[in-house]
Amino acid sequence: MDYVAQNGLSDVSLRTLATALGTSHRMLIHHFGSKEELWVEIVRTVEARQRELLAAILPDPEQPLAEAMRAWWKHISDPALWPNERLFFEIYGQALQGRRHTTELLDGIVDDWLDPVTEINVSLGIPRRMARAHARLGVAVTRGLLLDLLATRDVAGVDEAMDAFIDVYTTWLERASRG
Repeated sequence: MDYVAQNGLSDVSLRTLATALGTSHRMLIHHFGSKEELWVEIVRTVEARQRELLAAILPDPEQPLAEAMRAWWKHISDPALWPNERLFFEIYGQALQGRRHTTELLDGIVDDWLDPVTEINVSLGIPRRMARAHARLGVAVTRGLLLDLLATRDVAGVDEAMDAFIDVYTTWLERASRG
């Protein structure tokens, strides 16, 4: 995962990857089926690890929602994660174009996040009836701003946009909860 994240996919052959890992391209094909299926598995594994970290970062119901959201954004927008995020968007784009062996990535690419984020939203005080839609909104905004960040490298501008989203979102949520 680290090698592919650092080097991208465009110019990486299975032979190059296998050599870097100290194995053979045949072993990689044996375990993953194809280069594309290996890329999908890497993205899925990274995504699963991020969902585990999300639960560790945001479980405190005593923490104000805005602080929790900013803590997650600080984590997910860390430049150390940019290689994995570039890989995510590269494979995601290929899957959306229907590239063979990548389309299976679309199964769960949003839904796998909705249940854990919905539960975190409920624990942070969002009424259950609204928590899933808010989870989808949070995933979409986060991914959109990550894509902006990777494209522009405008850390200050993207952080400001996330702060604006968090402020608007939490203000609206406070008003909605008061009825």
